[in-house]
Parts: sequence; C-alpha cells; structure tokens
Amino acid sequence: MNTLMHSTTNMSKIEDEGKVDQKIYRGMIGSLLYLSKRSIQCLFVCKFQSDPRESYLTAVKRIFRYLKGTTNLGLLYKKSNEYVLNGFCDADYAGDKIERKSTSGNC
Repeated sequence: MNTLMHSTTNMSKIEDEGKVDQKIYRGMIGSLLYLSKRSIQCLFVCKFQSDPRESYLTAVKRIFRYLKGTTNLGLLYKKSNEYVLNGFCDADYAGDKIERKSTSGNC
C-alpha cells in the first residue's frame, strides 16, 4: 500500500449505502486525529463521524494499512548553511460535493 487513499475514493455523503457502527468508526477516527498534521486525508474521513457508511470505513481501514506499511519511512533534514525551504499549496477548487467548498492545505 503506497497511498493513503485510492484516487477514486468518493468522500461525499452517500445515502444509499449501508451504515456502520458509529462507535467503531469514531474510535478509529480518534486514533487518526494525531496524524492530521501529516496528511489531509485523515481529516477527510473525520467529516463523516455522525453518519458513517461502508465506503468511509473502507477509506479509514486503507489509511491504517498504509500507516502500518510505512512505519519505517521518515524525513531527514541535514544541517546545511545553504538550506532553502520551498513551500507549495494545492487546492481542489470546490471539490467538496456536499458544501461546495475548496479543500486546501490543512485548514
């Protein structure tokens, strides 16, 4: 597993899909909250705590599998006088199908 979410994952409100146990879903989400600074995908799945569905639970399980498979990865910053830090921002331009809001950064 080399990505947190599948590119075709639909994280919008789904009425015609089976519901899952809120307690289980919220417990799993609680475990992911500390990672919200690392990845925006963790925040996407938090939006659906009040009415979790099967596809949302599948997305959460994928995040856990990704994390389990990447425990040996990290970032290494070497000391240097010539260090230049570049920042980039990405937005999805109203990709939230429910509220028609853009998602960018970790806001």
